[in-house]
Formats: sequence, C-alpha cells, structure tokens
Amino acid sequence: MNDAPTPREHWSGTLGFILAAAGSAIGLGNIWKFPYITGENGGGAFVLVYLLCIAVIGAPVMICEITMGRHTQRNPVGAFKALAPRSSTLAHLIGLGVLLTGFFLFAFRDWGWGTLMVILGLLIFRYSWTLVGAMGVIAGFTILSFYSVVAGWTIGYIWKAVFRQLNFADVAVAKEYFGAFIQNPAWAIGCHFIFILLCVLIVYKGVKSGIERWSKILMPLLFLLILVLIIRSITLPGAAAGVRFYLTPDFSKINTGSVLIALGHAFFSLSLGMGAMITYGSYMGREQNIFVSTLSIVFLDTLIALMAGLAIFPAVFAQGFGPDAGPGLVFQVLPTVFHQIPFGAFWATLFFLLLLVAALTSGISLLEVVTAYFVDERRWSRHRATVVFGFVIFLLGSLCAISVANWDRLAWIHGLLVKVFGSVKGSFFDVMDHISSNWLLPLGGLFISLFVGWIWGTKHAVDEIRHGSHNFADVHLISLLAGLKDDPSHSSEIHVITLASLWGIFIRFISPVAVLIAFLHTIGWLDLRP
Repeated sequence: MNDAPTPREHWSGTLGFILAAAGSAIGLGNIWKFPYITGENGGGAFVLVYLLCIAVIGAPVMICEITMGRHTQRNPVGAFKALAPRSSTLAHLIGLGVLLTGFFLFAFRDWGWGTLMVILGLLIFRYSWTLVGAMGVIAGFTILSFYSVVAGWTIGYIWKAVFRQLNFADVAVAKEYFGAFIQNPAWAIGCHFIFILLCVLIVYKGVKSGIERWSKILMPLLFLLILVLIIRSITLPGAAAGVRFYLTPDFSKINTGSVLIALGHAFFSLSLGMGAMITYGSYMGREQNIFVSTLSIVFLDTLIALMAGLAIFPAVFAQGFGPDAGPGLVFQVLPTVFHQIPFGAFWATLFFLLLLVAALTSGISLLEVVTAYFVDERRWSRHRATVVFGFVIFLLGSLCAISVANWDRLAWIHGLLVKVFGSVKGSFFDVMDHISSNWLLPLGGLFISLFVGWIWGTKHAVDEIRHGSHNFADVHLISLLAGLKDDPSHSSEIHVITLASLWGIFIRFISPVAVLIAFLHTIGWLDLRP
C-alpha cells in the first residue's frame, strides 16, 4: 500500500524561493563550464553574446516554467496533465512525424533507432503533452546520475587540497594525476556516494526545513567564497592581462558556432527543460511576483558565472597559462596555478569548496524534481521517495563513475548498445551526458515554449502572472521605462507594447526557433560552422 500523501509545502516567502531557484540554476555549469567555454571562444565578446542569450531566450522560458508550476501546484508531469487539452492537433502531428521517422529508419534496416522512434511516436499519441513533463523528470534523474560524479570529484579534491596533495609542477603532471583519480573506483564511487547522501539529507527534510533553509546558508557562502577568490586572483602580479582578456570584447573571435554554444549554455545554466523550475514554481504562493523573481534568479545566476571568470582568468594569466585549456581548466590548470602562489593549498581548498557548494544547490533541485513526481502522482511520502530514488540514482551514477574514460568496466552494456544502435560514441558517462544535455533539455525547452505559446496560451499564462506582477501585463513598456507607469496621462486601458506582449512574441516565435536551431546543430543535423 502506498504511503499517505504529504500536504504540499510552500516557500516561506519570495527570498526563500529566489535563493532556492537561483541555487538550482547556479551549479558546476557556472563555475566549471562557463569559464572554459569563454576561454575557448574569445573572452569578452562571448560574454556579451551569452548575456544576450540569457535575456532573450533564457528568461522568457524560465517565466513559462515557473508560471506553469505555480498555476497547477504540481510537478512537471502533473502540470502538463492539468493544463493539456484532451486532444491536441500539434501533438498528433509531432507524433506522426516521429512515427514516420521510425518507419523510414526501418527501410534502411536501422532497427534499433527505428524501434525507439516508433515507441516514442506511440507514446506521444497516448500521453500527448504530458510526455514533456515526463521528459523533465527523466532529465533530472539522468543528469543527477553523472552530475553527482563530477560533484564527487570536487569532494575528493577538497580532501587532497587540505592534505597538500595537489602539488603539481606543470599541467601535464596535473592531468596525469586527475586521470588516475577519476578512474580509481574507490575514490570515484565513494565521493559520488557522499554527494548523493548530502542531497538526500537536505531533500528528505522538505521544502522549508530542507531546501529553503540550506539554500539560505549555501548561497551566501557561495557568494562569499567566490568574492574572496576574486580578491586573491586580481591582486596577483600579472593578473591584469586576464582581466583584459575576460572583459575586453574581441568580436573577431565570434562566429555562428560561438553563438550556438552561448545559447546552449544559457539554457543549461538556468536549469531549463529539466522540470526544476516547474517544480520550484509549484511551491510559490500566488501573491509572489513571478516576473521580478525570474529577473532576480537570472541576475544571480549570471552574476556568479561572471564572477567565476573573474576569479579564474586573472590567476591563470598571472601564472603564464593560456585561457583555452578546455574542460581541464578547473581540475588540471587551476591546481597547478594554486601550487605556484603563496598559501596555495588554502586557496585550492576554498575553490573546490566553492565548486561543491554550487554543485550541491543544483543537485538538491534535480533530486527534488524526481521526488515531487512520486509524491504528487504516485502518492509516496517524501521520505520514501527521497531515499528510494536517491539510492537508485546512486546506483546509476556508480556506472557513470566507473566508466568515465572508457567502456572497459561495462563491456556488456557497451556490447548491448552497439548491437541495438550500431555504434556508441564515448563512455557510459558520456552517453548519459549526451542524452540529457543534447536531447532532453533542449527538447524540453522547445516543447515548453510551444505548449505555453500555442496550446495553454499566453493569455492564460499572463492571467496567472498578473497575480503579484501587474506591471508585467498592465503597464505600457515605454511608460514603465520612462518612470511614468503611475502617471494619469499614461494610464490608457489599451496597452500594445507591454512586457507581456514582448514575452508572448518571444515564446511563440523567437524562443522555439532559436532552441530548435541550437538543438539541430548540437546533434549534428544542421551544420552552421563557418
């Protein structure tokens, strides 16, 4: 028999929601990935492109997710189930297209992918838009399985920094050490377990006592740590070169590929398409301002990403390293940098503690997505759902942990996947990353935009946003910018250019097209490289 359902909790106030949601958005993507993709794409010019993508694509989609969650007070699956019509022509057309793709693949004897497409097409006909919510839950589950492995590496490096074991004379030595560390099953699985345990303990306590309470502790700590690291970084001799690289735009380095990378990262950085913002939005009260909350979340997320670059690049340049080290920037280049500056072990400990805090605030939101689904839809208790799926995610993540470099330890899974799908690139870790980051997240964001813009309707969404945010829909944009929103001469009942009207245009047309182009480019179906 299922456990009795737990009464739905709510955030204690707007600050609690903003800090929790910002914590969900702020993760390893801000502090690990953003600096190295900025270094690979020319510095300051890429930062400007990224900010533009955040403003015109990320924020509008986030408003959609939070609005759906607050209106329905449900998890991603429940939200779509509550809002979707009984029959949807657009969903049927999408399902038909997927089915035809499957039959087309059968004609070329691609049985594995063909079967997958046919099954997916039938599921679309059966569950319609509710399947998008299910994709969010699956994305949260899948992402946490490999995300927790990377977060575990930060725990291991905190330990090693404290005991002064990160003493690398050059990057080559650091790279060799890191490779041996992540392929050591005891370290990889042990640190992965500790991270999952921390997530479980926080989510287990609930929304107010767990997620919100710890967000109010971890977010200020995150800001303090990164601020201290910035001060240390920019005061190093030669740090000015790194500041110039990071803040001076060089548009000759920007191409179509850079724009698409910025768009994709903006999407991943804001935790969009994975159901986290729908879930967190479902714990909001109707008096809270969705628009201001969204701007606050986007601002904090972007601020931390920018601050991470300011903490990293001056130190990297000060020690004579290049900015284009790629994914190895954090775990290979920076330990070498810390080794060369006074009290390096202390600064290394602070930096990897910063990474852990950022990872933890995101990890608890990913686990909460899965937990909320089983609490709302399956009537499990929070305690049962958290423990069971924390353990299941730990098991799946353990497979990722032991297969970061290759398939040697999971040869039987590799053989099965090759037999079914023909070929498999990368490791099991890479497969989990590829499925979630390149498929589930962009498709989730695309379908959320289409659903709010064309199925549920921007009119219904704006009616929900009006509760707590009248300026969003009822004030002329020009009057608002001019500071005349309360002036009688600017209080006409007819408002054409409002924030809501601009948002509706973006959600119905611009956001879906931009996300679709980025998605097709990412999976290799559209080559826009110069």
